[in-house]
Amino acid sequence: MLIMSKAKKTKAKIGPKGKTAFGFETQASELIKWFQTQDVNRETLFQVMDMFPIPIEIFAPDGTTVYVNRAGMDMVNLKDASLLVGKYNLLKDPVCMDELGYRLEIGKAFNGEALMIKGFPAPIQDVLDRGVIEEKPWEAATMDLLLYPIWKDDKLNFVVCVFIIRNMYFGRPDVARAKEFIDTHWQGEYDKEAVANAVNMSVSQLYSLFKQHVGMPPGEYHRKVIIEHIKEKLADKNLSIKEAFAACGEDSQGWAVKVFKEVTGISPKQFREELNLL
Repeated sequence: MLIMSKAKKTKAKIGPKGKTAFGFETQASELIKWFQTQDVNRETLFQVMDMFPIPIEIFAPDGTTVYVNRAGMDMVNLKDASLLVGKYNLLKDPVCMDELGYRLEIGKAFNGEALMIKGFPAPIQDVLDRGVIEEKPWEAATMDLLLYPIWKDDKLNFVVCVFIIRNMYFGRPDVARAKEFIDTHWQGEYDKEAVANAVNMSVSQLYSLFKQHVGMPPGEYHRKVIIEHIKEKLADKNLSIKEAFAACGEDSQGWAVKVFKEVTGISPKQFREELNLL
């Protein structure tokens, strides 16, 4: 895959969560569903995908990459698509299929099932090691992968993969790893010892470096990550405000409401009103 290969790595700075989560994901889904109902040729499909503003990679039924759009190339600073197209095979990637544990999900997509893989860790270092790119554009990233099969004449024609960037990390590698650890262990109380141990630092050293490079202490960053997840749940009109907070392990009458107002400047109810969900 565009950002898969042998092993995984790490990095530091939050990427554009809200917009991708609430907008592009739905747009991509609807676009691909439209293609499933249309009799369009390969060239037309690729031309339209090239205009789409988020990364997309397309695979043949045997798993070989047949196309990557401009946004996908820009995401990893890929200068020549021929370094990937026709050379990479997702179904034969032992890291993606086995080490990262996605054999079942990817197999379903190539058997005709549309699905989403959440929280995929992008091993950009491997892309660099394979010579696909000349330098890392970022240290690490976490993404959601939308996998959609496209059929033609009752046969699988392509599997389209849309990359929804959740977090992207830049800067000092150890601080980046601390941010990534917090991003993936955000539920519950902040555990400063666990974060420090994850990056082989003392608590005081981590605090100083994190604040210096991120602009806030790690505990404050943890609270902001929780609020981002609450915002995502609040955007689900099928959930009440209480249910949205509960889905993130928080009480809608507890401390998280106060922090929500401090971070966003508005109440959870006002946030929903701005999204036209009330």
